[in-house]
Amino acid sequence: MQPSIKQTAREATTTRVSNNEAQSYDMIVFCHLRWDFVYQRPQHIISRFAGHSKILLIEEPWHRDNEQGSRLNVISDTLHILQPNVKSIDEIATILPQYVNSANVATGWFYSASFVRLLDHFKFDTIVYDCMDELSLFKGAPEKLIEQEKYLVANADIVFTGGKSLYESKSLLHDNVHCFPSSVDQAHFAKAQNGIAIPEDISTIPSPIVGYFGVIDERIDLELLKETAALKPDVSFVMIGPLAKIGEHELPRLDNIHYLGMKGYNELPAYLKAFAIAMMPFALNDATKFISPTKTLEYMAAGKPIISTAIRDVVRDYKNCVPIVATPQEFAAAIDEAIKGHQNPFISNKYKLILENTSWDATANKMNELIKENAIV
Repeated sequence: MQPSIKQTAREATTTRVSNNEAQSYDMIVFCHLRWDFVYQRPQHIISRFAGHSKILLIEEPWHRDNEQGSRLNVISDTLHILQPNVKSIDEIATILPQYVNSANVATGWFYSASFVRLLDHFKFDTIVYDCMDELSLFKGAPEKLIEQEKYLVANADIVFTGGKSLYESKSLLHDNVHCFPSSVDQAHFAKAQNGIAIPEDISTIPSPIVGYFGVIDERIDLELLKETAALKPDVSFVMIGPLAKIGEHELPRLDNIHYLGMKGYNELPAYLKAFAIAMMPFALNDATKFISPTKTLEYMAAGKPIISTAIRDVVRDYKNCVPIVATPQEFAAAIDEAIKGHQNPFISNKYKLILENTSWDATANKMNELIKENAIV
């Protein structure tokens, strides 16, 4: 049965196929993020495209000595995830004939320029670069990624960006760039405002809770978190999400800072319900220079007061309803104000207006229209 455009991977059953036959696809997606990692932009958009196209998403190499062959995970009839059991992206080319029976594919969709060396193995009608982050500025990024992106941009027919700052950067390099900032599945996160149960591991943490969910990596200002927690011993600070590129030993440890680990996308509204305030304590560094945090809108859909550091796209779009802080003292003062003004009608109305103008369905549909227009031209 064909999935509807609103069906997402989180709602589907994943089946691992070992002895598969090569198949034809309408779209090949190259992604640096694991499909079963934090549920974010690629999952939202690509699962919606799978409502009308057959898609193979290829992840970065994941070499496993103790396992024979690569993994093909079947999310639905029209969405397959290939986890290549090889040591390098170059080696992915050697296994492609096992999974793809034709080099002629309508759309090639790139989330990372590191896959550009595979361009020669396909004949795409349309090449899309959906730039969600400036990956070359992330911790541990290879130097060659900058040159790879130049090559990808030169060969792309359409470039999408995940925020206004990225749009301003990429529009200098390509004449067909379109800005699609982070969207939101409003109905999903609005569940935090109804009668769902709060999970046990957060229900025992003393209130009020100032919470964050997402990847915990070099983009988080851990010193700001630590010093603010020290100033507010009567407040619990909860961090939900996996660690990436930092170690456990780097995390600040105070009695009122709690790390709950990674939670599934379906679980997030229940955890959000426990938050008195949602936070985005991002560091201001190269890795955050162009980010447009998806969680801003997710927090809004849950009706939570939000406090953020001065991420450019957050300041530009949401400063009239999101307090911007730079120091632990400012962060602590903003927490006090948010607690006093919880459910502020002005803030709630601003959230409503913002949320009315964005959705992942609308984003995916507009992207699809642009791809169709490019194919006609």
